[in-house]
This record gives sequence, structure tokens and C-alpha cells, in this order.
Amino acid sequence: MYIEKLPKTWSAICIGIYLAGVAYMGFDSVPQDTGPWLAVSALFLLILLPCLSVPISKAIYNRIQIDPAQGTLRVGRERIPLANVDPASVHHELQQQSLSHAQRYAASMGNIDAPVPGLRATDRGAPRLVGGGWGVPMGMDSVVIRTRQGEPLSIATHNRMAFLTALANATTSGTR
Repeated sequence: MYIEKLPKTWSAICIGIYLAGVAYMGFDSVPQDTGPWLAVSALFLLILLPCLSVPISKAIYNRIQIDPAQGTLRVGRERIPLANVDPASVHHELQQQSLSHAQRYAASMGNIDAPVPGLRATDRGAPRLVGGGWGVPMGMDSVVIRTRQGEPLSIATHNRMAFLTALANATTSGTR
């Protein structure tokens, strides 16, 4: 079993700043101005929610789970049977060199699979992005593996080596 943990640093910082700001305002205004304090706190939620939208979308569309017992690779909202994953493509990606941070940012900006004519990965001849998202979040690495039918799949990951090692183990053990 492999579950990729998504970083929670950005979410913790945003929520901490929000709570500190609301508490600071509350010390000066509660109990006399409780109504306006609640209104301003709610308005600040409108600033907090966009800041948390990217981590929430990463948790929905880029969550990776490999379950050899059920024989599935789950990426976001998609489930791929491990029997359909080509072990040779996984081992090939495992041999590839990891990208630097700058290269990873540049590559993630170009990896788009939006449901708009001309931006679909299949229209551009690029691998289909797995998970349901429209693109690889900036800074995440992407791994391209193939199914046994030859379809290239792009998977966004935070920890390339750990994911590929776990996937290689799961696909190799499934072929024995």
C-alpha cells in the first residue's frame, strides 16, 4: 500500500494567519462590537478560500494511492487496474533523471489537459493527464507511464522516486 501525502504547509500558514487576524480583531471589538467583528471575519473568509483552493484541488485531483490487495492505482477520481499498467514503462521512468526545481516548474506550466478544443492532451499529442484535473499544479513533477494497450498517462506527483518505486513493486508483483 502506498499513499502519497500532500504537503499541508501552505494550508497551515493561511489558516494560521486568518485565525491570528480574527483573534486580534476580536480582542479589540468583542463583546461591544460582536456583530461587525463576525461580519469582517466572514469577509476575510472570502480571502482565505481562494488561498486554500489549490491545496483542496490537489487533494481531490492529485491524490495517489496504490493498493496491491485490490489491484488498483487510484489517482484523484480515477482508478486504474494495476494489471493494465505496463511494468516496462514504469521501470523506464524509474531510470530517468529527476528534474531540478526550475525545470519542474517550467514543465508543470506546459502540462495542460483542459476540456477546451486545442488544449486537450489528445489534440496536442501529449499524454492524458490522470486524476481529473486540468493541469499539473506548478512545482509538481509529472510521470508518464503507459498502459498495456499503449495509452500514455501523465500522473502528477510530489515524490517521484517513492511513487515509481511503489508502482514498480506493485506491477512486478502482480505479473508473477
